[in-house]
Amino acid sequence: MSATSDHTATPPSEAARAILVGVDFGRQSAKQGFDESLDELALLAESAGDTPVAKVIARRQAPDAALFVGSGKADEIKLLVQAHQAHTVLFDQAISPAQQRNLEKVLGVPVADRTALILEIFAARAQSHEGKLQVELARLQYLATRLVRRWSHLERQSGGIGMRGGPGEAQIELDRRMIDDRIKKTKERLKQVQKQRSTQRRSRSRNGVFKVSLVGYTNAGKSTLFNALTKARAYAANQLFATLDTTTRSLYLEQAGASVSLSDTVGFIRDLPHKLVEAFRATLQEAADADLLLHVVDASSPALEEQITEVERVLAEIGAADVPQILVYNKQDLLADDQRPREIVDAVLRAAGGTDPTPRVFVSSLAGSGLAELRQLIATAMLAQPLIPAERDPRFDADSSQSFDFDEPSSSEDPSQA
Repeated sequence: MSATSDHTATPPSEAARAILVGVDFGRQSAKQGFDESLDELALLAESAGDTPVAKVIARRQAPDAALFVGSGKADEIKLLVQAHQAHTVLFDQAISPAQQRNLEKVLGVPVADRTALILEIFAARAQSHEGKLQVELARLQYLATRLVRRWSHLERQSGGIGMRGGPGEAQIELDRRMIDDRIKKTKERLKQVQKQRSTQRRSRSRNGVFKVSLVGYTNAGKSTLFNALTKARAYAANQLFATLDTTTRSLYLEQAGASVSLSDTVGFIRDLPHKLVEAFRATLQEAADADLLLHVVDASSPALEEQITEVERVLAEIGAADVPQILVYNKQDLLADDQRPREIVDAVLRAAGGTDPTPRVFVSSLAGSGLAELRQLIATAMLAQPLIPAERDPRFDADSSQSFDFDEPSSSEDPSQA
């Protein structure tokens, strides 16, 4: 095993100092897209309000059953924690409840994995009632597997006259039943909200409205593109998961003489927790039910191909793999002149398969370049659908009050790199 670490300046006192840890398991990690630089974990930590102060890379053939990284590497991390006076240690991979408990005993600070970090960010960013319920459900389901690590009273027995649970029932069983009850109630509440969203989708379908959804890796610029196309004020910022709640607006296309509904959806990320995908299935259903997907790609990202593959994987998981796509290579303004494409519009074969080329357009949501060509591609896709009437629907005009906004727009953040 080997390790690397890098040191940064002392962060502000109000930010939690975090040690980042990634474990390379060789061939297995290659398939999972191991991040040698831990850059994405650092962005997740910053999005959660932490300040990374050191990074550790360990190399193993398999996880250590007790400490995930092994005792020697755990001692090395402990020295870094003490040297940087760190408040927490964040792992780039999922660790078991027992490993988390053991690591906390050795390191003396709270330990969290990638899943917990993403859940924390989602909990802080959700704005709509539905979004908050979805995050609450995912967090409860995650917590239900980790009762062993947080409660010091779990070994105690409760029983006797007037005590809940009857004689001999362990406290952990009471806690688990309480969480199970909350999961059940949250699912019931979420089901009611999902019925309302389903009704809105059916209404748009009955009226022949062409449905377009923005999908893509988190921080690819979906919300900035959404604002540029619709003149909306949806929240956009240079951070991971800036938008969680689906916002739908009308987009009038002069090329088609008609309006379409355009939805901005939650971004995807590598190793997105399965429970989170399940909880957000209703929101992601906007993509599965769409007539056309705008797959937004950060053209300036060095991990562009891996991000495209991950988005395709999640689309397949939610049943949206066969929905027609337009690849939108965004952030052209961040590319050097010799990296920019010769043609604004072309077509490529998608990695997900298929024999028909997928249209691709190069845009800058910030500078506005390529947007006219993108509108033309959307109009062409719309007019290719014979069942969609090419006429304006007044309920989806830009000034219509029925905008199906599930977000709380904000203009306080810089939308340049959403």
